[in-house]
Amino acid sequence: MSISFLWQNLPLLFSGVLTTLELMVCALAIGLCLALILTLLTYLNFKPINWLINLYTFFIRGTPLLIQIFLIYYGSSQFTLLRESFLWVLFKQPFACAVIALAINTSAYTIELFRGAIGSVPKGEIEACHALGMSTLQRLRKVVAPRALRMVLPAYSNEVIIILKSTTLASTITLLDLMGVTNQLISETYNTIPLLMVAGIIYLIINMLIIKGFQKVESIYAIS
Repeated sequence: MSISFLWQNLPLLFSGVLTTLELMVCALAIGLCLALILTLLTYLNFKPINWLINLYTFFIRGTPLLIQIFLIYYGSSQFTLLRESFLWVLFKQPFACAVIALAINTSAYTIELFRGAIGSVPKGEIEACHALGMSTLQRLRKVVAPRALRMVLPAYSNEVIIILKSTTLASTITLLDLMGVTNQLISETYNTIPLLMVAGIIYLIINMLIIKGFQKVESIYAIS
């Protein structure tokens, strides 16, 4: 693969990178909000809700992400009620389906990260909150959440990287992310190894930036 070929297709690759980043950011934002809500419900310790959340995380973490993407993208069209509803505007779009699948997937893993971090908060601090007469929400907001956030950051950075890598599966539903563009160029030019190496280097650079960003955030938390 020549430099001129790479330069000629650079705009196409750049558009794929933008789609990948948009996909990752949207999925992480929605997944994080969903995980926070479900973790909060878990913290309230209402058994029927806890059972449903456990079932949710068990199913999502126990099945391949690719199957989840296919179920949402191809499976949603099997329901007439969904096709005739306003939600079909979303479910007929590969980007939206990929975001939904990735968001659901990351939320299940993030819930477990949050649970582990909350469980690691020293019991002495929880008992002190009880002694001060704090409510459950006050304990969570003033003591548990700040402590858990510091502990969960290193593990959550790994989850962000995993989701970035998982975006490559979106190309299986015709989405032209970085991997989709790469596959398209390979099918047109048969420059398999060079194009895959370029894509791999781009993913590596993004991963490095994510790691550096989280290290910076962790250092700020360590100082404060």
